[in-house]
Amino acid sequence: MKKSELFFSALQVPVDYLMILLAGALVYYLRFRSRLIEIFPLPQSEIINKGQYAKFVLIIGIFFIITYAIDGLYRIKSTRKIISQIYQIFRATAIVITIFIVLFFLNRDLFSSRFIILAGGLFVFLFVSLGRLTLRFFQNYLLKTKGIGRHRLLLIGLNGFCSTVKRKVKNDLSLGYKIVGHLDKIDLQRIERIRQLKGIDEIIECTPEVDKDELLKLKNYCIRRRITFKYLPTMLQSSNFSVDIFLGEPLIEIKNTPLDGWGKIIKRIFDIVGALLGIIIFSVPMLLAALAVWLESGRPIIFKNERVGHKGKFDLYKFRYMKNKYCHGKQYSPEHNRRALKFLEELIAKQSIKKGPLYKIKNDPRKTKVGTFLEKYSIDELPQFFNVLKGEMSLVGPRPHQPLEVKKYQDYAKRVLTIKPGITGMAQVSGRSDLSFEDEVRLDIFYIENWSLWGDIKIILKTIPSLFAKRKNN
Repeated sequence: MKKSELFFSALQVPVDYLMILLAGALVYYLRFRSRLIEIFPLPQSEIINKGQYAKFVLIIGIFFIITYAIDGLYRIKSTRKIISQIYQIFRATAIVITIFIVLFFLNRDLFSSRFIILAGGLFVFLFVSLGRLTLRFFQNYLLKTKGIGRHRLLLIGLNGFCSTVKRKVKNDLSLGYKIVGHLDKIDLQRIERIRQLKGIDEIIECTPEVDKDELLKLKNYCIRRRITFKYLPTMLQSSNFSVDIFLGEPLIEIKNTPLDGWGKIIKRIFDIVGALLGIIIFSVPMLLAALAVWLESGRPIIFKNERVGHKGKFDLYKFRYMKNKYCHGKQYSPEHNRRALKFLEELIAKQSIKKGPLYKIKNDPRKTKVGTFLEKYSIDELPQFFNVLKGEMSLVGPRPHQPLEVKKYQDYAKRVLTIKPGITGMAQVSGRSDLSFEDEVRLDIFYIENWSLWGDIKIILKTIPSLFAKRKNN
């Protein structure tokens, strides 16, 4: 752990406390010293003495700090996203204010001013968030300009993930890393030379199929030298497990998914509300897209593309972006489908640029001019909000694939068929255009094992910018 991380993490506590006191002082001024007291006068008995109020705020400030600590706001990690911190500040502040509201209703003599409770909560959230933003600004400034707090990172492996890490670290100094080496395989002698010459704070092993004995040696090496060690799990390794003692022996229980019981209910409610909002917000673009498809090449406007979901096959709705003669589905005759699928197989054999079960056709001749535009900006995907309302899809989840792709799945990949497919997902917001099928499955399995409502919200927020950016169509 870097000294700068320890310093800024420790500094968060007094800064948060100071911001809480300032928020309390501002609320007192607004209620009892500004013109607000003239507009909404109070009986003399309800005007709080300045000294009593100061003691009250000092004590309440400590209560806020304790709540923040319990909620994990003082974890030492420089790379933690600021938006996650602000969300935690909002959540913890809301908890404290809720407690005071309950106390207010139980005993109004304990604290009589509703304005101070509600406005105080708002200003605490704003001031503490501002304090965190200020600290993050200075920390990032030192990181970018002076290199203070930067982690020296060694990469091991030759897959796409390593390449992505190198590119991201090079282009974004705020990530807090500096690449000090990149080895194609585990070599403890070479690693030790790099450590002595340049220093190593962190090692990432990017190859999931690495030999277990070699991985264990590397782990022990890192432990002895106090180096942070991370590695990509294999398909068989779970990221969600619990440890318990059974008959005197420790046992690891692999967890399937939080999407059982209440998780499933909460996600369904979120999907319905989100799909309805999506239909309302994007109603005009959908109407314009439907009109453009109809004017260029007639009906059908909606292309029902057969996909495989958690309960078998279903029709995924898309604005038709292909010429009619190349489309296939239930709305076409068996002979038409046979010709269209035969042409598709020929294109996959000649022009697909993806390996594995999935295909991606370069310079696809089946697309219309309007369809090319719709697909480039992901407008063709908007009708899938209706799939969500029908319960066939979710807003977030693994992307559904076609039957001809699914039949090529190996057993490990079929795990993604255990939950509803999504309009967007972790693979779509990973920032990697060269994502392999194996990497996509690994991300989807991680999502299944670690689902949370907040995680869905973050994925949707990351997806929104892509709606206004061109989608690569090779």
